[in-house]
Amino acid sequence: MAPPPARTGQPPAPPPAGPTPAPRGAPGAAPNAAPVGGQTALPPAAAPMVRRPPPTVSAPIPVVPRAAALTPIAPGAAPSGPRRLEEFRAQRQESNQGGRKVFTEPGRVIVVDPSGVSFIRHDEEERFRFGARDIQTQRVGNETRTVVIRPDGVEIITVLGADGGLLRRIRKDRDGREVILIDNGFRDPGAAGSFYVDLPPPVIRIPMDRYIVEADVAAPDVIYETLEAPPVDRIDRRFTLDEIRYSPSVRLLMPSIDLNTINFETGSWDIPPDQAVRLQVIADGINRAIARNPREVFLIEGHTDAVGNPVDNLSLSDRRAESAAELLTQQFGVPAENLTSQGYGAQYLKEQTDGPSRINRRVTVRRITPLLNGGVASLPPR
Repeated sequence: MAPPPARTGQPPAPPPAGPTPAPRGAPGAAPNAAPVGGQTALPPAAAPMVRRPPPTVSAPIPVVPRAAALTPIAPGAAPSGPRRLEEFRAQRQESNQGGRKVFTEPGRVIVVDPSGVSFIRHDEEERFRFGARDIQTQRVGNETRTVVIRPDGVEIITVLGADGGLLRRIRKDRDGREVILIDNGFRDPGAAGSFYVDLPPPVIRIPMDRYIVEADVAAPDVIYETLEAPPVDRIDRRFTLDEIRYSPSVRLLMPSIDLNTINFETGSWDIPPDQAVRLQVIADGINRAIARNPREVFLIEGHTDAVGNPVDNLSLSDRRAESAAELLTQQFGVPAENLTSQGYGAQYLKEQTDGPSRINRRVTVRRITPLLNGGVASLPPR
């Protein structure tokens, strides 16, 4: 067996031909299970990660075309645009770009790599519109700055590069003090491509139920501790937000919480009121972490079961993640800029079945601040 790739951030060379992904839940698909320091690390079945070949095309994931300038949305306003999967599917357009299949639909771009790996991107600034007082767009050199101004005078500044990719996200308070939440203005010289990193699986030195926390049985203190927990293994460098979004081996460096208290109906991303209240403890934990360190960033992940079209599932899971992020902000007061969301379709099944599964139609949350800053703990501004 070949040795694992070095931690350089550079994906290994693709297999010669016809790579066959490991079956879901296969041994070796999850973090190492060897005993470490008197403890047994996480067994393969506990973390649904499949080691897949890196994408064949390393060009950036296309940005989402914006139909019109951003405008504020009043609190409590009814959602606009299509609300059912069938309506999005009808508006989906397919093209071939550089060997990849690219699907464009309202608010989303989906890329299917020749290797079979799929990725989705959405315009996250749409989520910042709710409750805004004003939104301004400025052009500064080759950069585009979108400034969302809230009723209390706080500004959320999103800086995009010439290619439309995110460079920085900044919160500026009424006194002019700035907190940089995301800074993608760097590149690791050893990294290949623009969004994918392949690392060896981390060795888990904490109990399994503290690495993947089940929200329905975890005590509030456990949830709070998980939302402030350090990485489970060494982090050698900073990662861009795209590298975190699209690289499963990077995300596995941080513990996660499965919000199995939230289950979606088939084809739906709506969270009914009786389930929405169950997000209170998660919101409390996130807000507590942000109060300690305003630079904290949390990733909300959406997942589907294996039923249906893979492209539909990827779109649906991304909308589920965004729906949870919106709810955390609008109902529980979690700052929108401290959240980011991403869908993964049916790539990481929790229940190994190809049939309908409410368990697999879920949302996961994990803290990604150490991944963004290279594992160095950020301190609150002085």
